[in-house]
Amino acid sequence: MPIYEGEDGVIAWLLDGPEARYTVPLPEAGEPKRSILDTYTKEHSAEYQAQALIDLARKLHHEHPEATDPGNVASILIRTSHHTHYVIGSGANDPQKYDPTASRETLDHSIPYIFTVALQDGSWHHVDSYAPERAARPDTVALWHKVTTEEEPEWTRRYHSLDLTEKAFGGAVVITLKDGTVIEDQIAVADAHPQGARPFAREQYVGKFRALADGLVEPAEIERFLEAAANLSQLRAGELGQLNIQAAPGVIDASAGPKGLF
Repeated sequence: MPIYEGEDGVIAWLLDGPEARYTVPLPEAGEPKRSILDTYTKEHSAEYQAQALIDLARKLHHEHPEATDPGNVASILIRTSHHTHYVIGSGANDPQKYDPTASRETLDHSIPYIFTVALQDGSWHHVDSYAPERAARPDTVALWHKVTTEEEPEWTRRYHSLDLTEKAFGGAVVITLKDGTVIEDQIAVADAHPQGARPFAREQYVGKFRALADGLVEPAEIERFLEAAANLSQLRAGELGQLNIQAAPGVIDASAGPKGLF
């Protein structure tokens, strides 16, 4: 397709250049299309590499409440994969990852921020955890600036492993308190992961949808959509439109939207 393979296509300009060639495996005729089973659920509204560490922070919040107070903490070190350290960790050398005035998009890619808020709150919310007033809370900023990451080769190896029984996206955390106490824990995969502590099932997906739709979609529309999704296999040709969701009145300001491509 020209959009991908043409001289001005995605491969030529954004990937490996106009001479690059990629082989994309496709299912054989009659073979089940199951690649979606190789994807992973995001329980939390954050970069995927943060999912497991949010769960670990949530656990530590309950087990070690003393670690939520910056007055008690000397340092927090997260040993993790190359990707996590250099993309969303302190290895990125990006001061905005420690900036309480940074945008939501930046904070979404700051594991020091995400881990701090999840540690202090014992939870993660798709709106409240990114709110400017939440990011600017003085005790949060103080604790946040004590968090650093470093690459651990074993976590990098597991991150790239093709063995799904050992492939991991987590890390190990070392919290050193000012009194010399050291708290250590680790997590390999997120709780919602198929091998996690609480793998997502239909009940959890429904709960996530309800949480995201709350205040944006009317209750009757939420129920209508859930019923359509639950009966997807029974929908006939021309009925897939039932999977579209209508926002509640006043949620979308059409006059503020774009006027078109040109």
